[in-house]
Amino acid sequence: MTFEKIETTAAPAAIGPYSQGVRIGEIVFFSGQIPLDPATGELVGEDINIQTKQVMANMGAALEAAGLSYEHVAKTTIYLVDLGDFAVVNEIYGKFFGEVPPARATVEVAALPKGAKVEIEWIACGC
Repeated sequence: MTFEKIETTAAPAAIGPYSQGVRIGEIVFFSGQIPLDPATGELVGEDINIQTKQVMANMGAALEAAGLSYEHVAKTTIYLVDLGDFAVVNEIYGKFFGEVPPARATVEVAALPKGAKVEIEWIACGC
């Protein structure tokens, strides 16, 4: 089995010893994306709307680097610092997926890197 690193400058660079994504056969495991501007590496906005839109844009860029799109996403995990933001995040997130949205878990966490309010990780399949 071969592991292929997925990497793009269109999404934020890893801020630790991990890959943006790793392909194993047809399946790609993507590291969590927080709302960082890919060009500066800085957090985008303090508002959950702005942060969620940036995370989804980063997600799209990482998917594109793997030759995939949102329709290939099979599973996501959303991490929120405040579960009270669930409805806002859910509304934005839902616009990116079609008739068969991915399986998903959403959890509240004490904190996220760089003070982010939202992080999303996902698994996609080029099947």
